[in-house]
Amino acid sequence: MRSFPLAPADWQFRDATKNTAWLPAVVPGCVHTDLLRAKEIPDPFWGANELGLQWIEDHDWEYRTSFTVPAELRAEERVDLVADGLDTVATVTVNGREIARTENMFVGYRWDIKSWLKSGENELVIRFGSAMKYIRTHRLGHQPREFNDPVGRSQVIRKEPCQFGWDWGPRFVTAGIWRDIRLEAWSRNRVESVRISQLHDADGSVTIRVAPELAHREAGIACYHRLTLNGIVVSEGTGTKIRVEHPQLWWPNGHGAQPLYALHVEIFHADGSRMGSWVGRVGLRTIALDRHKDEAGETFQFVVNGRAIFAKGANWIPAHSFVAGLNREHYARDLRSAAEAHMNMIRVWGGGIYESEAFYDLCDELGLLVWQDFMFACALYPGDAAFLRSVQIEAEQQVRRLRHRASLALWCGNNEIESLNLDLLKQPALRRNYDALFHRVLPTVVARHDAVTDYWPSSPFRNDGDSTLAAGEKRGDTHFWDVWHSRHPVKDYEKWRFRFCSEFGMQSYSSPETQATFCKPEDGNVFGAMMKSHQKNRAGNQIILDYVTRRYLFPKSQDDLIYLSQLNQAYCMQIGVEHYRRLMPHCMGALYWQLNDCWPVASWSSIEFTGRWRALHHLARRFFAPALVSAHVPGDESTIIGNYRRSSVSAVHLYTVYDAPKAARGVLRWDLFHVDGRVLLSGTKQVPLRYGESVKQKTLDLTKLLALHHRDSVFLRIALEIGGQRVSQDSVFLTPPRFIALPKARARTKVAFTVIGPKVATVTFTSAVFQHRFAFDLTGIAHRANDNYFELFPGEAKTVTLDFTRPQTLARLKRALAYRSLVDTY
Repeated sequence: MRSFPLAPADWQFRDATKNTAWLPAVVPGCVHTDLLRAKEIPDPFWGANELGLQWIEDHDWEYRTSFTVPAELRAEERVDLVADGLDTVATVTVNGREIARTENMFVGYRWDIKSWLKSGENELVIRFGSAMKYIRTHRLGHQPREFNDPVGRSQVIRKEPCQFGWDWGPRFVTAGIWRDIRLEAWSRNRVESVRISQLHDADGSVTIRVAPELAHREAGIACYHRLTLNGIVVSEGTGTKIRVEHPQLWWPNGHGAQPLYALHVEIFHADGSRMGSWVGRVGLRTIALDRHKDEAGETFQFVVNGRAIFAKGANWIPAHSFVAGLNREHYARDLRSAAEAHMNMIRVWGGGIYESEAFYDLCDELGLLVWQDFMFACALYPGDAAFLRSVQIEAEQQVRRLRHRASLALWCGNNEIESLNLDLLKQPALRRNYDALFHRVLPTVVARHDAVTDYWPSSPFRNDGDSTLAAGEKRGDTHFWDVWHSRHPVKDYEKWRFRFCSEFGMQSYSSPETQATFCKPEDGNVFGAMMKSHQKNRAGNQIILDYVTRRYLFPKSQDDLIYLSQLNQAYCMQIGVEHYRRLMPHCMGALYWQLNDCWPVASWSSIEFTGRWRALHHLARRFFAPALVSAHVPGDESTIIGNYRRSSVSAVHLYTVYDAPKAARGVLRWDLFHVDGRVLLSGTKQVPLRYGESVKQKTLDLTKLLALHHRDSVFLRIALEIGGQRVSQDSVFLTPPRFIALPKARARTKVAFTVIGPKVATVTFTSAVFQHRFAFDLTGIAHRANDNYFELFPGEAKTVTLDFTRPQTLARLKRALAYRSLVDTY
């Protein structure tokens, strides 16, 4: 097969509704980015510009290019126009002749256009009809309950759901050629794909089976393979079976290495002539969703190479509001940050897109298991024959594209549709449509084209139809939003013993540095019009303030409020994740909402759109660490009539949680401090650490000490050491910190920089007093710190390593340094 790219820079576009002049375009791309590049619209992310750009979704748009087909391509039997992604309602013409119409963004298309080509210059024109016009004229009987689309009925078109708006993202209903487009010429037959399967034998060897999938059935074909690892040939020969005698297994992050074998398969016709090839990377492993009966009900755990894995991770949304042309660099920043935080699973959420090859390449390399939703979220979808057929083609293409991935752990039918529409699904017609899509079409496609990766109909889901939280303690996966949406106390995380929690979250504001990318300082008030455009949850500001004021004193500035919002977010996720990890092996997964942002916004993410880590991500690196010391504080503090405080807190349970593959021995340490620096209680305990174990190691009864020293005057320090190295550490308050008279610390903090190289330095902080969640920044200097938002204990130096994108001087680092801790916010 011969391939001929249609050059990205040779395209033009125009507003076809107004028949405006043709302007330069870039393909892959979309109309919004092309308009911005042509300076026809302002920055869509700036201020409230989103509101002024809604007209774009009601217009038609045209893209065109000219090309000359090389003679060697025209000599083949077929010349196909191949479009990997058209968004969405497209009419395709070649030399003035209509060749196709499309209406599914997630389907790749291929058309034989040889008979319509001519010698010399050819013209390709793709007209994108308004998605909104399509919605207003198609499937008018489908009127779903809306959750995120302010206009409505976006479900009737197969298009990225969150383009229509979400509670963390803008509404930019765009159009364009969003993935590669090219010519492919071939004769006789063509290799479409190669199905890879693995048989892991009892003797430890692995047999790889390759099954070519061709455009047409053909007898007598032959296969040649070449399997290499790190450039070294492991196997080479003919046939469809490859035996690997001493395989190096692929493991999730934190459980072992991620060796990827390069597999090159050549397919030949019966007469010996070459048909084509397939090239991919294969990780040798087994992955299964294990759901066996146990005393509590039914397990929900991922088992990799025979080992049950506690899934530690987050939910992934599209990396940008304009997904066209996203590349490896766009994905690498946040996925590498996920791996650095000890995550081993990413859930590709169903309101976005099936990501590009670069995304899955990185997940394979980093050991990030992929929970892959099909692209359906929240609202009910149609079930007519044409819609189901379009979804079937979409699913077949995506399953065949991704099934060989080492990281692929699960196919999931949708996000929250069943749980949000239980009342509507009592209507027989709506239930039939739902079941046709998620209980027949999609599982049939997975079984036919994958048959290895498990399928789960929805998230959350229980196979007995019971959607209550109590049922989530017995089986299935759960989304827990009582904390946040229902404004329940943060301690409510500890009320429930879920088997697997695949969504839970808390919002915070983006940093002032990220806010500066979309508004002027004078427009930056979090309650103002500009900031309101970048807070997409209707009650978001009120809920943030509610939770912040439950825990912290009133801040003295907006920057301090932002800092406190991030501390609160991190605290909430720490309480939730550590609770789920302490429940191991009853609970075997915690995926918080959400890892990333698609634009600069107040959201639930742990990584801001600019790449800055929120406080949450720094804490995630600690609470997802393989060796964890965790405190459970039973009881709570409340108020009675008259606003008098009452507390039922009198003890602290100390746990070790361990999921590193190799057993170890550690030392558990605890110290109860008075805020004036006195140590009131200390202790140590030698503890064994074994894979998959959560152990209550010690209960501290503090009744007598709290009678002598009020809970407002003390805090607990806990730590775990292995081989003399402190691997986990934190402080524990026995009352909300707004009631604790922390000592003022700013004038009592010493700072020392050491420049190791042009792009590497260390900074050491030493404090005379305790400082909670000490956070520092280097204003105007792009950097990555290996720790932040940490505890500074009296007289103990804390050294942080800094990596820079550009060489830095000691003088500049000193000028740029800024820092605060909790006590500095009031």
